[in-house]
Amino acid sequence: MYWTMKTDTINVSPVNMADRKALGIKAGDTVRVWVKIQEKGKTRLQAFEGLVLATKHGAEAGATFTVRKVSLGVGVERIFPLYSPSIDKIEIVKRANVRRAKLYHIRDKVAREIKRQMRKMSLVKISSLSDGEETDRIAKEEAEVEAKAMADKEAEAKAEAEAEAKASEEANTADNNETVAETPAEEVKE
Repeated sequence: MYWTMKTDTINVSPVNMADRKALGIKAGDTVRVWVKIQEKGKTRLQAFEGLVLATKHGAEAGATFTVRKVSLGVGVERIFPLYSPSIDKIEIVKRANVRRAKLYHIRDKVAREIKRQMRKMSLVKISSLSDGEETDRIAKEEAEVEAKAMADKEAEAKAEAEAEAKASEEANTADNNETVAETPAEEVKE
């Protein structure tokens, strides 16, 4: 009695290998790779979108592809196993006709472009403040605000005093004019 075993049901990877193989990822493609990330017992998806620089090992079980993107001005490269269970899905966004199998020269090209742009830039000396400098700056600003408030109060008091003095002067002038009009002029005797 012989035992027979089905050989077509052996799973090398928990992902659908036929679908991933049929994608035909190649250098020059712009892909969006959705990666499963475990955080605090929860799984979330994070997209990594960039240019495929290289594919290695064809479509075998250990096949990989390298994706490069620029994030906040910094080039980031990531190597993904084609059949990794941590990849939820792979989307091909764009296809480009390239004449090389490996696009490693893109790294140098980007560096050259950045150097060219840097020639046009001017140097600026800007820095953040330390905690001590920050507290000193805040205290200085508060002192300036208080000094300004005091100066405003003094100016307001001075303006009120001037207005009162002017009003009293006008009242005195008006009283003097009335008294001059009421007093008869002395008769001049010759």
